[in-house]
Amino acid sequence: SLKSLFLAQNKFTGTLPTGLGQLTELNYLYVNENSLNGTVPTELGQLGALEQLIIPTNFLTGTLPTELGQMTRLTLLMVDNNILTGTLPIE
Repeated sequence: SLKSLFLAQNKFTGTLPTGLGQLTELNYLYVNENSLNGTVPTELGQLGALEQLIIPTNFLTGTLPTELGQMTRLTLLMVDNNILTGTLPIE
């Protein structure tokens, strides 16, 4: 099963796939420094084993979904250099 997914510093466009939420044993997700847009999918909250979510330097918009607050193993969250609004989920 996939534990790490590093897709940083490419020229990926489009949105973050909702299917990423099915990678339930994923520990590290890096998609920084691409040209991704749209919102952060609520399905990422299903990644209960995720320790690091690194998504800065894209064109992501909207608010961070409250579902991210369910990620109890998350120790590092980087979302800088996007166009996000609202508050951080703490649930």
